[in-house]
Amino acid sequence: MSKRPNALPAPNADALTSNVLDGLRKTPKELSAVWFYDEYGSTLFDSICELPEYYLTRTELGIMQMHAAEMAQIIGPQAALIEFGSGTSQKTRLLLDHLVAPVAYVPVDIAREHLIEAAGTLARDYPTLQIAPVCADFTQPFDLPKQVASAQRRVVYFPGSTLGNFSPEQAAQLLDRMHKIVGNEGAVLIGIDLKKDLNVLRRAYNDAAGVTAEFNLNALRHINREIGANFDLRNFQHEALWVEDASRIEMHLISKRDQTVTVAGTPVQFRRGEHMRTEYCHKYTLEGFANLAATAQLSAVRTWTDVEKKFAVQLLEPRKLQ
Repeated sequence: MSKRPNALPAPNADALTSNVLDGLRKTPKELSAVWFYDEYGSTLFDSICELPEYYLTRTELGIMQMHAAEMAQIIGPQAALIEFGSGTSQKTRLLLDHLVAPVAYVPVDIAREHLIEAAGTLARDYPTLQIAPVCADFTQPFDLPKQVASAQRRVVYFPGSTLGNFSPEQAAQLLDRMHKIVGNEGAVLIGIDLKKDLNVLRRAYNDAAGVTAEFNLNALRHINREIGANFDLRNFQHEALWVEDASRIEMHLISKRDQTVTVAGTPVQFRRGEHMRTEYCHKYTLEGFANLAATAQLSAVRTWTDVEKKFAVQLLEPRKLQ
């Protein structure tokens, strides 16, 4: 799982209701993972990142701590760093500390207040760096700020394994969008979670303390508050399942009994034992990710992993025409 994998729909009752009902009409039922992230959900996610079972955040952070200087050297001087889904910028700081004379840092995030606050903090800590935040859904076209124009190189930074929250088709489209942003001389620095022992994966999404279960159920609490649904959280249980054919972990909520839930006046039937998918997280092999990147005419020029090869950070560059 990753923080804010996509944007909430337009904040009006009709759009929010349609978003939920459209998912509940599918077979199997599904909800968008964006419903995890109200204030309480964001706090839960931060707690998940500290759990002993949840290896992703600390593993990627360890890779950045060990190799950020080398990454910055390969990126080169006077680069514009464009970060998709900028979050807390903890890993970004490690990169900024080693970049030589970066021209600009462009955090792109849908959450305006969070974006402005994070950008302000970075501006105070890096007073000579131009910080140019862009409030946008990075899965859709957006305009780059003028500060990027003077950069010798554009680099999209996409940490946190968030790409795994997209379907293969969506992930390919997003990589293609990154390629268009950086141009033929730019690069993409991206974090990807690697396929590994299934027990490690299952524990990461089914922690013993039940924090991930509470995080999953919070999607229902959020929907109840936003659009007047009446999900009874006691009637659903969390489960994370490995789907081998898709190479992904899926987060599900399972109905404990036959029940009817009303969503903004519309009744929705659940059978006992019926699954509702709330998120999926693809896990890649290096070969499989190389094939995905190739669809966007990108290829890895450098790969950094932890000792146990749980996670990888890759620098992708556009393929040169022969």
